[in-house]
Amino acid sequence: MTSAMPSSRTIRLGTRASALATAQSGMVARALESAATAAGERVRVELVPVRTQGDVDPSSLASMGGVGAFAAALRMAVLNGQCDVAVHSYKDLPTEPVDGLRVWAVPKRDDPFDALCARNGWDVDDLPRKARVGTGSPRRAAQLLLRRPDLRIIDIRGNVPTRLSRVLGSRVWPDGPLGVSRPDLDGVVVAMAGLMRLGLTGYVTEPFDEETMLPAAAQGALAVEARIDADPLLTSLLTTLDHPETRAEVVAERAVMEGLEAGCAAPVGVYAQVTERGLALDAAVIAVNGTQAVRSRLRIPDISGAEALGHRIASDLLGYGAGDVADLHATKPHRTEAGR
Repeated sequence: MTSAMPSSRTIRLGTRASALATAQSGMVARALESAATAAGERVRVELVPVRTQGDVDPSSLASMGGVGAFAAALRMAVLNGQCDVAVHSYKDLPTEPVDGLRVWAVPKRDDPFDALCARNGWDVDDLPRKARVGTGSPRRAAQLLLRRPDLRIIDIRGNVPTRLSRVLGSRVWPDGPLGVSRPDLDGVVVAMAGLMRLGLTGYVTEPFDEETMLPAAAQGALAVEARIDADPLLTSLLTTLDHPETRAEVVAERAVMEGLEAGCAAPVGVYAQVTERGLALDAAVIAVNGTQAVRSRLRIPDISGAEALGHRIASDLLGYGAGDVADLHATKPHRTEAGR
């Protein structure tokens, strides 16, 4: 038996309540309404806030079980009928599928990389010796230490404006949450996509690329998930939002993590890109203290082999000794402050 959308043709879209999640969900909501109009349907999309463990627990993300802390409540809301569809930051989805759910759409992703936001316009090389740089990601921390082993890495949580306020003070986003009024960090590393979606790219002092910091798998991409037996109108609208090239990139990146059996705190960076020459994939495992790294890069001529490419890269990394470089199964942070 299939589930039916409400007779009013209202699509209930589940979202976390944070400013970033709401902005992302609003993008998908507008795209669904536009697709419905183009199809001659009258549809209204209603945002339904869902509180997740990651929103209410101040603990470190990895100590809560990693990215799944943000996804589980949203997925349950779709399964129990509270929502018709959920929007996730794709990097927040565990690689294991959930029975009864399907990612119907992967829209074209924004910038997949990270960025440094620092005081005085500093880039990483300009930061003072033993500067305090905030991030909650072992992947980011490891790559920062690989480049600047003297840095002191401070484990942080919080939304993007709050993180920025720890560097720049309460002048960050004056109409929103102020975070702290007295800065205690020299810089923070955050995802460029989040800064773009919140209109905060003006605070970037160094945007990273694949040569300076590999991103997390599926970073910058959204996953739009609904029940497998969802209403045909909903699924037809969702499929119009799917971007095949982004989906292939995400499949390849997540296959690396799957092949490595990487835990939520494993320092693994991965980046796939579809070009006119095919699908290129670049991945690395970095020691948490920044002392060493192993890396592999491959290209295939088309996107049909995305998953196999990811598994091949994972096999290469393991063959290069990735398991000796870092604890690939790590599920808890390695430090609250680090440097050497």
